[in-house]
Amino acid sequence: MATNIKALTMAKAMNPKTLGNSTATLLNERLYDEYTAHFFYRNARNFCKGVGYNNAAAFFEKEAATELEHAEKLQNYMVDWNVHPTMPSVKPNIQFAGLIDIVNKAYLIEFDLFEKYNQTSMKIFEHDLATFDFLQELREIQTESVAEYSDLLNAAQLIDPTNLLDIIHYEEIYFKA
Repeated sequence: MATNIKALTMAKAMNPKTLGNSTATLLNERLYDEYTAHFFYRNARNFCKGVGYNNAAAFFEKEAATELEHAEKLQNYMVDWNVHPTMPSVKPNIQFAGLIDIVNKAYLIEFDLFEKYNQTSMKIFEHDLATFDFLQELREIQTESVAEYSDLLNAAQLIDPTNLLDIIHYEEIYFKA
């Protein structure tokens, strides 16, 4: 009996499984993209607030917070799988020509994320179904974001972007936070 107890107390803990290197690399790349989007929306918020587009400022502030939530999901998933996420260094140098320019650029960011999450999912599908399933929520979020910004672009096509009253009316109608 004494030898069995001694054997149990001398057992060394095994190392838990981790995500594969390729999966971790892809998730770190998406983490960078989420932080890039976060800083874009923070800059958009600051621009809008500075020129008096208060509805758009509140809208983009929520967008920035949402991108941080996505980054947090990715980080938690990686940590739960014993991978240390690489915190990206993002140095945005973003200039805006106005509200419509922000919407154009935001659409491109969201569509790019949509494509990247789809590509990442396809690469992971064959060797990591759990991560593929995890990414489903982010793919759905990106699909909704692309649709939301498509609607904003469609509405923007109905106005004269050089007419300040049209822009103010557009901002009041379509940017309800």
